[in-house]
Amino acid sequence: MEAREFIEKTVADNSVVLFMKGTAQFPQCGFSGRAVQILKSCGVRNLVTVNVLEDDEVRQAIKDYSNWPTIPQLYIQGEFIGGSDILTEMFQSGELQKLIPAETAQS
Repeated sequence: MEAREFIEKTVADNSVVLFMKGTAQFPQCGFSGRAVQILKSCGVRNLVTVNVLEDDEVRQAIKDYSNWPTIPQLYIQGEFIGGSDILTEMFQSGELQKLIPAETAQS
């Protein structure tokens, strides 16, 4: 499967996907770590993460796919939400919490 196909399938098949450096348990950069913490604070328990450091093709393809130059990148219900700074702003305003699908959040 090509990198773009992998991205399209991953985003389509999962409600909340974070393309990041490292894993949710071991983020490899501060921005990715902050994104994971924000999503946990929103109650996301079914977070799917993709470690872009494991595949250079995916790392470049996700930037092309979203037309966004940086990692991490968050997708909710197939829609590109943004990177770390946007997540922080949306979380602080309460906007991000409203986007979290009920089936992925803790009750």
